[in-house]
Amino acid sequence: MSINIAIDGPAGAGKSTIAKMIAGKLGYIYVDTGAMYRAMALYLLREKVDPSDAEAISAKCREADITIGYENGGQIVYLNGENVNGSIRTEEVGNMASASSPNPDVRRKLVELQQKLAADTDVVMDGRDIGTCVLPDAQVKVYLTADSRVRAERRYKELTDKGTACDLDTIEQDIVKRDRQDMTREISPLKKAEDAVLIDTSHMTADEAADAVIALIPDRE
Repeated sequence: MSINIAIDGPAGAGKSTIAKMIAGKLGYIYVDTGAMYRAMALYLLREKVDPSDAEAISAKCREADITIGYENGGQIVYLNGENVNGSIRTEEVGNMASASSPNPDVRRKLVELQQKLAADTDVVMDGRDIGTCVLPDAQVKVYLTADSRVRAERRYKELTDKGTACDLDTIEQDIVKRDRQDMTREISPLKKAEDAVLIDTSHMTADEAADAVIALIPDRE
């Protein structure tokens, strides 16, 4: 029986960094569901779909073929055969992903792939609704969070390290707005699963947070 670790939480809480670290320590497969939704968002942007047009999103999402591959232990997200890892981390794509991810047709297509991956192998999966909707039977469920200012500072550092000009206050405003959108959306809203363990990473290193999650795996010595 495969072991599934579900990690949920708001943007900037460290989900991806910590999930990757856990997968590396345990030899599990890391599945970045957010990257899959971002790939879909990138496709919709390229097709010039209005983020407020639900019918257009439903129609266009069917044309997007999104798959996952692995090279040198890292996840590669393919959009219609193209490696889009380098194109899906912009603020524009993130905002479109937040707008398009609640669409039931988008979610149905991507959740099916995510569940198949989890059924076949030991995975660490992070996102907004993993423990509540995608992997409700996961053996370990965690809700990672952090203060909005801390999350904005992390994003600011990530962008400035890449040479991208940005404003810290604007980033924090975008994070708070995205939190509100994710928590209030009608389908699969961001929330802590009843049986999830809450971990606040505001004053933790990624390594400390990863070890805290690993310690939750049942029957692990």
